[in-house]
Amino acid sequence: MRNVDINRLNEIYLDVLKELGNIGAGNAITALSTMIGKKVDMKVPTVKILELVEVPDIFGSPDTVIVGIYFGLDGDVKGNILFTLDLDSASSLIWNLMGIEAKEEFDELEKSALEEIGNIMAGSYVASLSTLTSLNMKISPPALSIDMAGAILSVPAIQYGEISDKILFIETQFVEGERLIRGDFFLIPDINSFDLILKALGVEVNGEQNS
Repeated sequence: MRNVDINRLNEIYLDVLKELGNIGAGNAITALSTMIGKKVDMKVPTVKILELVEVPDIFGSPDTVIVGIYFGLDGDVKGNILFTLDLDSASSLIWNLMGIEAKEEFDELEKSALEEIGNIMAGSYVASLSTLTSLNMKISPPALSIDMAGAILSVPAIQYGEISDKILFIETQFVEGERLIRGDFFLIPDINSFDLILKALGVEVNGEQNS
């Protein structure tokens, strides 16, 4: 099987991946709304293909402290998913879920709540991708880290940097009441998995069309 050259993603590939990002993010927000028992409105997600080295700058600086919830991705599609929140957004979610005004140093109960939020949102996101592609996708239990953006992003960069330096970035902003919450998904499949996803959707890959 010839693999997709991620460096040559054309507009068709990008449009398909953007649509996957939009649908996945929409289902994740629906799951969050159900979890907290409140209406959550989502703004149109920003979906981009980025190089791993560009990602820490999304947060303003690699030194910016963020919450990162990390998942391994296995099954037909292998790679990583990272769900990130800035500290204000994380505090807002804890308030919505627990009625607690969280501080910047979250306690174990608050961290557990954030892991559960990430788990439900990532699970909903992956389930929608799996349904659309008919590919088997499983996520690992969540692993939460509160650290500088550069440090958190170094985990998938080290693990997958040699086989894929591109990620699918889905910036999702959602509003509950007057609170604006930003949660970013980073889908980091290996190159073979990009190939499988596109072929499963019938997108032409290197001159081959999947019927």
